[in-house]
Amino acid sequence: MAMDPRNAVILIPSLEPDDRLPLYLGKLKEKGFEKIVVVDDGSSEKTQHLFDEMAKMEGVHVLHHDVNHGKGVALKTGYRWIKDNLKGVSGVITADADGQHTVEDCWRLAGALGEGKRAMYMGSRDFNLPNIPPRSRMGNKITSTVFWALYGQYLQDTQTGLRAFPASELQFMMDVPGERYEYEMNVLIACARASLPMIPMTIETVYENNNEGSHFHPIRDSYRIYKVILGNFVKFMAASLCSFLIDQGVFALMEHVVLSAVGWGLPLIQGVSTIMARLVSAPCNFLMNRSFVFNFKDNTAQTAVKYAVLCIFIMLLSWLGVAVLSLLGMPKALDNLSKLIIDTCLYFLSYRVQNKWIFREEQKA
Repeated sequence: MAMDPRNAVILIPSLEPDDRLPLYLGKLKEKGFEKIVVVDDGSSEKTQHLFDEMAKMEGVHVLHHDVNHGKGVALKTGYRWIKDNLKGVSGVITADADGQHTVEDCWRLAGALGEGKRAMYMGSRDFNLPNIPPRSRMGNKITSTVFWALYGQYLQDTQTGLRAFPASELQFMMDVPGERYEYEMNVLIACARASLPMIPMTIETVYENNNEGSHFHPIRDSYRIYKVILGNFVKFMAASLCSFLIDQGVFALMEHVVLSAVGWGLPLIQGVSTIMARLVSAPCNFLMNRSFVFNFKDNTAQTAVKYAVLCIFIMLLSWLGVAVLSLLGMPKALDNLSKLIIDTCLYFLSYRVQNKWIFREEQKA
């Protein structure tokens, strides 16, 4: 049975708001929202009268930070208060304080929460509209593409602040690391790894005064966001490089030892050396990925078997890819280039499979 949309909680982190925020809360209440939490993230004294005004509204609770901690911390403060003080709610809807999210769109997300599904609903803006600031259009398209390449899901709007999730996921959201704008990207990665469905819902695209009210710093906060998106993949590449060096080192050592000890023919020596090198480098790569890249702490034996299956599968795909291209008429001189392209694609596939299957983070109850 669907729950009443009024049973959802609106959470708004705010820094240095203007007169529009109390008016926005009034419209939310007129629509039917009965539970609203506002987090003052260290705003100056000159704006405190606005928070005092909002605190007097029925059903509105205002939380304060003495100093600015960042949007991620403000959201977690709200989550913690909701978890401890509001029982039986359908879920939480996060909205920005700058007027970008319409009351009607918030109500639609509240209705989706009422269906009781385990999912993250994301208000998705249309970045092809002419009123979108160029930096927002380009930034979101690049981020969406990179996120798809690494995590396997294309989200048109990765930076939307209008999100909704069931109350059962509050602890999960509180456990996601991050203090400022990068927290919201961490949430998307955590949802992807925990297989929490992310469902886009088209919303009205509103930019007040060309988005001048936003506290997003283009360089500083973009760096934080891309550090989050690319952080694991950079560590994945570092682990791969270390494994490659180990592989080459063991290969050279074995080739020298076998040649000195038994003096076999070169092809046989290379075959034995290759096998021994892989038997050493593959477990090293598995352990580095498990502990350093994905910080995985669950069943090691089970994940090791999955990793071995993946390695065999990737090798077969690489061989089959080159073989098929040769059968289709690929010139022999381009074999190395075709293998490079195929192996590069398989490298990204390997990362996504390890992220989503082998080292998948099981959601805690």
